[in-house]
Amino acid sequence: MGNSFGKLFKLTTFGESHGKAIGGIIEGCPAGIKLDLNQIQAELDRRKPGQSKITTQRKEADQVEFLSGIFKEKTTGTPIGFIIKNKDYKSRDYDHIKEVYRPSHADFTYDQKYGFRDYRGGGRSSARETACRVVAGAIAKQFLKEIKINAFVSAVGKLELNKEFQELDFTEIEKNPVRCPDPKLAKEMEKYIKSIRKEGNTVGGVINCYVENVPVGLGEPVFNKLHAVLGKAMLSINAVKGFEYGSGFAGSKMKGSEHNDIFEKSGKTKTNYSGGIQGGISNGMPIYFKVAFKPVATLMQKQQTINKNFEEVEMQGKGRHDPCVVPRAVPIVEAMTALVLADFVLLQNSLKNSSQL
Repeated sequence: MGNSFGKLFKLTTFGESHGKAIGGIIEGCPAGIKLDLNQIQAELDRRKPGQSKITTQRKEADQVEFLSGIFKEKTTGTPIGFIIKNKDYKSRDYDHIKEVYRPSHADFTYDQKYGFRDYRGGGRSSARETACRVVAGAIAKQFLKEIKINAFVSAVGKLELNKEFQELDFTEIEKNPVRCPDPKLAKEMEKYIKSIRKEGNTVGGVINCYVENVPVGLGEPVFNKLHAVLGKAMLSINAVKGFEYGSGFAGSKMKGSEHNDIFEKSGKTKTNYSGGIQGGISNGMPIYFKVAFKPVATLMQKQQTINKNFEEVEMQGKGRHDPCVVPRAVPIVEAMTALVLADFVLLQNSLKNSSQL
């Protein structure tokens, strides 16, 4: 299984949703980085379950415990090991799907691939694994320092934010449970998600990410382009169905004379349809992209499906689940962005050092 991400700044995660703990090992983090451990926990708190009425009501403290690689709140340069213990899991909620495949879940594919699966909360395929990414991403953010990463919810179902980045106040993001920077739209989104939950249904959404102060030169030709790795990072997140950066699909409707980013004497560009990346390499302009999330697959409604014997059966979801994942996925998108950038910064630094030898 592909349990590791990154080349120089590398994260390997382990654990299952209903196991004793989840955790990870971070390799390649430079020594001497002063860490704010409270800030790492704060990032986890943004992702943890049970934080509002529009998220799953599973109650997990998600308290990270570091086992190695940190001494006196500084990184030592050795592997950073950590665990997050699982406490509020109710495995009996999944007894009814021992032999049944939930629609649009990983149940069928895991069983067919391995001939065996952990059906408790999805096991390894559960989005609970992403808590480990948030820990690593929080450390990567503190390594990057000057680079600012802001992700936020821009759409829930058909409710969509129609404002430019320059019009948004990012300080509003954490002031509402949806994590939308438009307070009025956030209230509409929250009301809509609550109504969806009452129906026993779910809804998808979109997260935008805006990255400032990115140095020029991150990204490698030809198969390791910056936007390609960002796309891989985002598509590795549970429930993600789409990724676009810069002008995205809208750019396909434009003429080249409209789409070209004209340079100024400073090296900046008058427009930024490129999304801060040209030729797969960062150009110093802000990087921005969108990530589309599907509706959560577990419904509190009856659905037709099949069991292990390929017999048609009826099932209904049980337990505690998010009616919409995007509010809790915001810190995950930021974390994966930080991991990608940290990896490329280390690679760029290594290239500069080797050229001086």
